[in-house]
Amino acid sequence: MALISTSELAGRLGDARLRVLDARWYLDPAKKGQDAYKAGHIPGAFFADLEADFTAPGGARGGPLGRHPFPPSDQVQNVMRLFGITQGVTVVAYDDAAGAMASRVWFVLRANGFDACHVLDGGITQWIAEGRPLSVDPPTVSTMTDYEVSPRPGLVLSKEEFMEARKSSLVLDARIPERYRGDTEPIDPRGGHVPGALNAPYTKNLTGGATPVFRPAAELRAHFESLGVTDESDPIVYCGSGITASHDLLALHLAGFRGRLYGGSWSQWSSDPALPVATGEAP
Repeated sequence: MALISTSELAGRLGDARLRVLDARWYLDPAKKGQDAYKAGHIPGAFFADLEADFTAPGGARGGPLGRHPFPPSDQVQNVMRLFGITQGVTVVAYDDAAGAMASRVWFVLRANGFDACHVLDGGITQWIAEGRPLSVDPPTVSTMTDYEVSPRPGLVLSKEEFMEARKSSLVLDARIPERYRGDTEPIDPRGGHVPGALNAPYTKNLTGGATPVFRPAAELRAHFESLGVTDESDPIVYCGSGITASHDLLALHLAGFRGRLYGGSWSQWSSDPALPVATGEAP
């Protein structure tokens, strides 16, 4: 199971074969994930810098690579070694955004052949709501591992690969409807969506309430089936920069479906004036 509950994690704290990663990150530059981590994190958790650890160098707003290029395997391997991750270790990633950031960690590790990674359902928000303990002390890893990644080809598509694959594949856009339609675009060069893409906001993978969690697998399956996903299809998912698309990819996985990521996502696509853009609702 790619999800873990707060009670399950609480029962495993202190396990030497567990690595908990705090993946809090904010689009608002005035807010820093590391500040939130220092103010209080799940005991034993390491801070996982989403931009430094799980994003390739060279990303920029309006840049040719997009804002959060998918990290190369050698970078991922080095990060995993530094966190003490190897075979037999279980990784749990969490955030305070209902898994929107932690899912990026899950998918990066999965794309590199590591499956023992789970997203904390409800994240630190649920953890705090249940009155569970926090810590301000950072853990240490005494020895780096020698773990070698085994990248899975085809899970992450370049712009050129996406341009070809979208001709015959279902494409899902994980952004909010307003950005999908092009009503507003506060971040990237152009508003709208990739022509032919269907809107699948990652928020629809969640329950309501103050501490949303993932909907049951059967509900997720029905949701994606309504968009045309089948057991035979291998949809391509994108978002603004490749972060929250991973939430859809995790939800697809929970529902028993496959899925691929367009790594550069809308931030890359919209930066190329030669590429077409659609606005409004899907036809």
